[in-house]
Amino acid sequence: MTQPSFVPIAEVDQVRRALHLSVPGSWSPARPAELKVPRSPMDLSAKKGRGTPGPDQGFALSLARRFEGRLRLEPDESPEDAIVGCALLASCRAGMFGRAPSVHDVEVAFALWGFLGDAPKGLVELRKSYFRSASHEYDVQRRLVDQVPPDILELSLKEVEARSLDLVKLLARTSRSEAE
Repeated sequence: MTQPSFVPIAEVDQVRRALHLSVPGSWSPARPAELKVPRSPMDLSAKKGRGTPGPDQGFALSLARRFEGRLRLEPDESPEDAIVGCALLASCRAGMFGRAPSVHDVEVAFALWGFLGDAPKGLVELRKSYFRSASHEYDVQRRLVDQVPPDILELSLKEVEARSLDLVKLLARTSRSEAE
């Protein structure tokens, strides 16, 4: 609010003139490390153990906690391990597309490992080995995320649900080849 000129006030209390900034010019991504495409320019299969960078990846954990009541777990499975592991997969999936995680990323991660429905016995046994201690051991987290090939993470929820038996075989084959 402006001050009338006839009211006596100290000089330090006077309203100062506003600083007017000029309109910024055009901008283009010209820095050396700038990503110019939504996908990572690096080969994702060569990035084992390095993770997938992306914005606001911690939000996936908040989203994953919303699924806690819907998870179908075996008696010896920890809900915290499932939540953390699938939040990491959702963060990786979102990072592959160059965006922050959404509820759809989390849902795909839970569906991929059979936490939202009746999972085949082979998948349950496989996920037990990959998710055990995922909530507090970094090496387990990295191994879990590296286990899922990028082309599988790119699938939609409907594609994951439709191909669940094929994905079980693929994940089992990937885990055997890693062990060798």
